[in-house]
Amino acid sequence: MTSRNDTARKLSPWKVVLPTVLGFGMVGFFIYRDFHKIDFTVFEFSYYSVLFIGLAFLMMFFRDFGYVLRLRILSSGELTWRKCIRIVLLWEFGSAVTPSAIGGTALATVFIWKEGVHIGKSTSIVVATSFLDELYFSLMFPLVLFLFSKAEIFHVLGSAELAHRFFVFSMIGFGMKFSWAMLMGYSIFINPKFFASLISGIFKWKLLKRWKNGAEEMAKNFETSNREFKTKSFKFWLKAFLTSFLSWTSRYWVLNFLLLALYYSLKFDVYAHFMSLQDHFLIFAKQLVMWIMMLVMPTPGGSGFVETIFNSYMAEFVPVAGFVFVMALIWRLVTYYPYLFIGSIIAPAWVNRNFRKIKLKKKSKK
Repeated sequence: MTSRNDTARKLSPWKVVLPTVLGFGMVGFFIYRDFHKIDFTVFEFSYYSVLFIGLAFLMMFFRDFGYVLRLRILSSGELTWRKCIRIVLLWEFGSAVTPSAIGGTALATVFIWKEGVHIGKSTSIVVATSFLDELYFSLMFPLVLFLFSKAEIFHVLGSAELAHRFFVFSMIGFGMKFSWAMLMGYSIFINPKFFASLISGIFKWKLLKRWKNGAEEMAKNFETSNREFKTKSFKFWLKAFLTSFLSWTSRYWVLNFLLLALYYSLKFDVYAHFMSLQDHFLIFAKQLVMWIMMLVMPTPGGSGFVETIFNSYMAEFVPVAGFVFVMALIWRLVTYYPYLFIGSIIAPAWVNRNFRKIKLKKKSKK
């Protein structure tokens, strides 16, 4: 159903260049504009800064480890650790080069399928991961709204109108995520045939009829796999959800540790006190909201949008004038750009290796 050319086009080099240019271009402009405001005399080297930067990278490790472990659980061990690591890196790369609303999900089924899992079960695994991710947001977003006031979460320095827009964006994004979680949950736990029927129905359209037989076979396998998921124990789903919780929570604590590294890089008299525990949870809450808002942004991986919104949304936690965009760049360099770099290296070789096998098989049949 998926040709080598289609997959290669989705992973093409220009899709790496575009988000990089958008992100670096936007941040570079604002750094250039505000660079003169930065007082570099307030900085001094601290070993604590190195420690907290190391902890930020440790959070990234836990983030990816959670994803890898989740794939092992959902595939019932069918995918080896090595295959799971490769899939996660390709999946994150796919998320980085596609609009946030799409993410890497459209490509993830292909990644899992080509690592030896039949197409129906691959689709079921992707649906299950999507359900677990959206379940995390469906639970955590109401929780942060309960723990913090609307004024605290959506506070933007100097702009009540922008704060209201952020609130609207986040509610739209949450509505989309909650609806998708319910749809996926219904397909997995109540009516496994529903999503399979949806797939079959879509490929009955005239433009997609050439793939109808393959789609029906996939839908049949998907329904079988989903019925298998439906029989899984509560313990199975709890373990799978906890891996999702580990990944997303670790992702959001990266910024907390980077901000601590910044604070410990400043001379003591620059700030009155370090961030309190409540500040840390508020930073966590704001990141979760920012990720939900990204869902309505059309740019790959939210590039340009995230770097720009960081200036107004997180400025209150950056105690050095003009440094907020530098902080945004450091944060994205740790959490986003490594996947562009790694993916651009492994994706072309992966596509050539996996899709060349199909091409050789077709030739041998002739």
